[in-house]
Amino acid sequence: MKSDVVYIVDDDDAVRGSLAWLLEGNGFKVSVHENGERFLKALEGADRSTPICVLLDLNLPGMSGLEVQAKLARKYPAIPVAFITGFGQIATAVKALQQGAVDFIEKPFDEKKLIELVNKMLNQAFAKIKEVDELKAVVDNFKKLTPREKQVLDCIVGGKINKAIAEFLGISIKTVEAHRASVMEKLGVSRPAGLIQVAHLFAQAQKHPY
Repeated sequence: MKSDVVYIVDDDDAVRGSLAWLLEGNGFKVSVHENGERFLKALEGADRSTPICVLLDLNLPGMSGLEVQAKLARKYPAIPVAFITGFGQIATAVKALQQGAVDFIEKPFDEKKLIELVNKMLNQAFAKIKEVDELKAVVDNFKKLTPREKQVLDCIVGGKINKAIAEFLGISIKTVEAHRASVMEKLGVSRPAGLIQVAHLFAQAQKHPY
């Protein structure tokens, strides 16, 4: 059994059962829920280091599928979602895609396409988890910098050479070189160009904290 989890959210017992049977038969761990409220509650206690994806019915009692998707997009943007649709729901499914859904599957299901879709979503989830871990590592490394080292880094990113940095900060060139070497060591880069790349990653992490 894989450690990845596929959440199935559908109010139809038969659909939940058939999907769970199919996915479990192909080695997936499955968590089934009959409405969006119970699903979101269960998700609060999920292991966020494990790849997760969701098969979500468009027509749910209470909170609709699109409403559940909107909540996921705000609180759990790294979790891929695909919609389960019935006859005549293509227009709504297209709207779901425009709001960030990975894809949609129509009833009755094509088993091969369903398995391919689930694998695609779990691969996306794994890649996102890896990206988040890298951003967290960058943030942790930035916390090691002293205020002066942050100033030197800002100057480097701004394109200043050592002499200009020394003049701007009122310190010697040798001191600038020492700070530069310390910054590179703390941020885990071996070339000055790497500092700019890491600084951009840090800015990305600040805009989208995880």
